[in-house]
Amino acid sequence: MAHKGLWQQLNKLDREETSNRAKCKYLRDPERYVVTMLEAEYVVNPQDREIVSVRPDLPPQSAGFLQQLCLLAYLINAQDLPLANKLVRGEALPGGQFFFRGMHSLPTEKLEKAFGERTEALHRIAKRFNAKKCEFGDDSVQFNILSRIPLTIIIWRRDEEFDARASMLFDQTAASHLPLDALWTAVNLAVEALVRTARAGI
Repeated sequence: MAHKGLWQQLNKLDREETSNRAKCKYLRDPERYVVTMLEAEYVVNPQDREIVSVRPDLPPQSAGFLQQLCLLAYLINAQDLPLANKLVRGEALPGGQFFFRGMHSLPTEKLEKAFGERTEALHRIAKRFNAKKCEFGDDSVQFNILSRIPLTIIIWRRDEEFDARASMLFDQTAASHLPLDALWTAVNLAVEALVRTARAGI
């Protein structure tokens, strides 16, 4: 079974406390958490150790390996903390200076390729992710990857003098809710979803 150790950790935790920490729903009969990640809701069944995505436009389907990793890590680690409302780079998170480099660099290049010459596409798809417009760079948006983890994406357009640039900012509390490896995975899932949606013209 995928993520057996994470399921074991989750099943040791108090259900109500976990839902409060993760800022998600907890329902009974059968016992399950309902967690929003990006544009979908996921039903996490701790008894059957099953996670299913639920979207209005698609039939229910089993969550992928990486989605399961992020959701389980979030339910286990999330803290009942208010946002610091202080945006920081990934490198400024505890341990981030050494983690977010090399193979764990944040996927800004994908954003530059997808939106560097057409930043309007970022705003076109923003509603699908319940994003709000920000005032950074040439264009920027903020949306929640998970309930307690907002991500701010900033794009500087390509012009005759400079190549496109992209940056990502986190609330200072981000690493309190997810270990850095799970946070990196969640960010990659978010960027892939943004790029995929933009390419589909949604």
